[in-house]
Amino acid sequence: MLRGLYTAAAGMISQQRRHDTVTNNIANINTPGYKQVNAVERSFPEMLVSLMGGDHNPRGSLGKLNTGVFAEESLPQYTQGDVTETGNGSDFALLADLEAIDPSTNEPIVFDANGRKVLDNGEVKYKPQAFFAVQNANGETRYTRDGRFKVDKDDNLLSSTGSLVLGANGQPIKLKDQLGNSVPISNLRVNAKGEWLDNATGQPVVGMNAIGITRIENPNLLIREGDGNYKFTTEEDAANNAGPLGLRDAVEVRQGSVERSNVDSAQSMVDMMAAARAYEANQKIIQYYDRSLDKAVNEVGRV
Repeated sequence: MLRGLYTAAAGMISQQRRHDTVTNNIANINTPGYKQVNAVERSFPEMLVSLMGGDHNPRGSLGKLNTGVFAEESLPQYTQGDVTETGNGSDFALLADLEAIDPSTNEPIVFDANGRKVLDNGEVKYKPQAFFAVQNANGETRYTRDGRFKVDKDDNLLSSTGSLVLGANGQPIKLKDQLGNSVPISNLRVNAKGEWLDNATGQPVVGMNAIGITRIENPNLLIREGDGNYKFTTEEDAANNAGPLGLRDAVEVRQGSVERSNVDSAQSMVDMMAAARAYEANQKIIQYYDRSLDKAVNEVGRV
């Protein structure tokens, strides 16, 4: 009897984590650059139920039995969010559609809706993604899609959390010309490649570092750090997965706009209600087992 009790309890824990994941998505529905997270649930390993004879030898199989479910992990969904115009010259949005090449056919890989593809040789490939690169106070590189930048008193281009925005050469961006003179961002505009142009003449500003865009080969290796930033857990992962854009990568930097979160509000409400109903169903099962055990101990056991 207790096996069913444990199964229902496992279901409650799993649905609670699913509910927490969905509510976190809804809470960040207006956070620029936020990527929706989906909870992945898996059942416990199956057990083979066999029919036993009087001599304790199996005489046939009754089938397989799962004894519970658990929320294994939470996976972000890196689909492109909608771009909204803000009119602010220090806001930037990334529009990216990066491709990967199948080495066996030398053709672009067609990914599924989740950005995943299993090649003929069994290798799993993930759709690459583009990120802005920033440097935190400890000098560590982080990656973000939140393009709400600002300029400090020292002419440094900063992220919304105060990190230094890195340029194409890997160094922090300073809004200064080749003579070291400060250039107000209102006098600048950025082209689709992230290069700074003089707003009046349309000519490139010599000596000013272009906005750096990093290609992440396997974005599922990124860990959400908070404040819209992502990081790699090891230097090896960073070295193998973070690099410059390829020649055929379709990326556009759009000034005066920000990328909205890719959270589907309608689907999130459906998922949250489904998690709450499933939690309630498992709760009812536990209450049923509690009443059954109470009857067995306090009424049947008294006889």
